[in-house]
Amino acid sequence: MLEQYNSEEEFLKAYDSNQYEKLSLTTDILIFSVSDGSRTNYRKLNEKYFSILLVKRDNYPFKDKWCLPGGFVRIDESIDDAAIRILADETNLHNIFMEQLYTFGNVNRDPRMRVISTAYMSLIDKNKLEDKLVKNASWFNIIVLEDKDCIHITLDNGTETIPLIIKKTLKEQTTDRYQYTTLKNDYLAFDHDIVIASGISRLKNKISYTDIVFNMMPQYFTLGELQQVYEIILGKKLLDPAFRRIIADKVEKTNKTKVNGGHRPSALFKYKGHNDV
Repeated sequence: MLEQYNSEEEFLKAYDSNQYEKLSLTTDILIFSVSDGSRTNYRKLNEKYFSILLVKRDNYPFKDKWCLPGGFVRIDESIDDAAIRILADETNLHNIFMEQLYTFGNVNRDPRMRVISTAYMSLIDKNKLEDKLVKNASWFNIIVLEDKDCIHITLDNGTETIPLIIKKTLKEQTTDRYQYTTLKNDYLAFDHDIVIASGISRLKNKISYTDIVFNMMPQYFTLGELQQVYEIILGKKLLDPAFRRIIADKVEKTNKTKVNGGHRPSALFKYKGHNDV
């Protein structure tokens, strides 16, 4: 028989929280950036690298493996507040805009207990960072090769290389949503390969209809530099006319120029949503 209560107060007095199984909530943070590499030809722009920030675990489980900055949400804080605190504790980064990505709840994603994670995503310009990273944090360059059924991701920080293979299965055709399954992951903790693949996919979609990419850009940039960033995230070359249509309403030309070796000075642009200081 269902128990009957005459008031909410009566119900709360009789309520037994121990009748429910416990689970824990964590938050994991993807921090993406684009940075300059070496120039192989003085007539060309510096090569761009798409990168992600990882930290090496110093505790079990997955001791000495790399993972996304993350941690448990405290009982007295919101998920957003937890993400800010954890970002500072795990990386020493502060005042970075973050947005929620997805919630990951595979039953076996954590060997300790039933853990659900709300992931956040952030795009930054590394050149603007004023905080020094903690010693066990490192930027890894990202190379993504994608075919019909799999995503091949290589992460490299110059010392270690992490190869990942993730199977993708179309989940919802109307929304172009995919389900991801690990095929190869020997060096990342938990299911963070799936989280990273999901974040890259989300980022590819978002740069086509939002201005999120400008979080990775300096205040002033050439159109060539901006096009490089779009191309490295999308993983494909863009025809100049198509690219100009994408960014036509997002940038404005300034009276500043940049001198590139072997070429006449290039006009510098800025994001229309950016206010000059």
